[in-house]
Amino acid sequence: MTVRVRIAPSPTGNLHIGTARTAVFNWLFARHQGGKFILRIEDTDKERSRPEYTENILQGLSWLGLNWDEGPFFQTKRLELYSEAVQTLLNQGLAYRCYTTSEELEAMREAQKAKNEAPRYDNRHRNLTEAQAANYKAEGRSCVIRFKIDDDREIVWDDLVRGKMSWRGSDLGGDMVIARASAEGIGQPLYNFAVVLDDMDMQITHVIRGEDHISNTPKQILLYEAFGAKPPEFAHTPLILNIDGRKLSKRDGVTSISEFQQMGFAPEALVNYMTLLGWSPPDSTQEIFTLEEAAKQFSFERVNKAGAKFDWAKLDWLNSQYLHEMPVDKLIDLLIPEWEKAEYQFTGGRDRHWLEHLVVLIQPSLTRLVDAVGMSQLFFTETVEYSDEAIAQLKQEGSATVLKGMISALEKTPQLSESIAQDMIKQVVKEQNVKKGLLMRSLRAALTGDLHGPDLIQSWLLLNQIGLDKSRLTKAIGDW
Repeated sequence: MTVRVRIAPSPTGNLHIGTARTAVFNWLFARHQGGKFILRIEDTDKERSRPEYTENILQGLSWLGLNWDEGPFFQTKRLELYSEAVQTLLNQGLAYRCYTTSEELEAMREAQKAKNEAPRYDNRHRNLTEAQAANYKAEGRSCVIRFKIDDDREIVWDDLVRGKMSWRGSDLGGDMVIARASAEGIGQPLYNFAVVLDDMDMQITHVIRGEDHISNTPKQILLYEAFGAKPPEFAHTPLILNIDGRKLSKRDGVTSISEFQQMGFAPEALVNYMTLLGWSPPDSTQEIFTLEEAAKQFSFERVNKAGAKFDWAKLDWLNSQYLHEMPVDKLIDLLIPEWEKAEYQFTGGRDRHWLEHLVVLIQPSLTRLVDAVGMSQLFFTETVEYSDEAIAQLKQEGSATVLKGMISALEKTPQLSESIAQDMIKQVVKEQNVKKGLLMRSLRAALTGDLHGPDLIQSWLLLNQIGLDKSRLTKAIGDW
């Protein structure tokens, strides 16, 4: 048997991290088993589905490296299949047309609420005569299609994450609507029905999804049986929770993959982190791995039942590890769009070679890609803003004098290198008989506007290559 799994997002919003994590688990299982990972777009909700959301989903999965083997398939292109299947159930007496109005349903719910009963449909139209159905139709009532559910039936499955699961038919809320209202009698299919037809047609062997779908599973098993099909195996994974232990939602801020991308997370780091949200590798000390490495070790035995709390600090740490180890050329390509968004100009000697030196300088301090904007600002602007500490340093007695000495030495130096810069510092310290610390602090304050930051000599060399070091030293003397 070839393992076939699917991810089936609805294009009613951007790709959510919960859906993406489900996609990760599906992808890992498929690759571990040498199977197929299938992409299906469940777009039958015409009112809320948008093409831009579909594009966001496709881009997000691709960005994360979750390449699919088949698809994308669209439910809206399969409506004829659903209608034929509904008619089959009607012909077999396993489904029926229900003409109950919304007002009647509301009155039913209110009566049940008054008796402290769980809301459920009372199956009142399950056995309508032809005459009764004709009367309702003559009244202008539209009908939904309901699938018959035996209240006494027990539905059992062995969940790959949660073990044996059991539901009674009486807990499923009465006969299930499988198609929306329509004057013609068969309207748009609903989720539980369409998903079963799709999974049957696509020969899905394993359905891997969030635990919020558990209540759908017994209904879907009954539909598989109605069509004489063997249900797939089910695995219901833990939800991603916020810090308060509730399901992560838009109220918690960033939840879509495109937003994580905009915040400066590398795809390798984000997908690594999502892998750890609910699953742990055999070596519990291992935290950094590629998708391919995780796939070799993935199994449902190591998927937790409990919800996985989202930890921003852990994600930031993982991201920093990936950025620190990333090849410089690749990191430059990721940072250029961030600099462009900040409207930094690549002129005046700021070529690819210069950017390589800049990235080497700031790389060890990066946590997110967007951090590079602030860290490198002083290399893209003509002047700098001085911190209070820098101003105090530049006002210190002797500061202006050592900076003038550095300017004089620079004017005698045709080309600056690390060794030449070190020699210049030694020379000025010796000539002026000052402590090296005074010169170094003053030099950093004048060149960068702060007393803290990346390596001073390397920063100086970068500024020298684009002709900003001497002008900044001169300005610092004049201002303070």
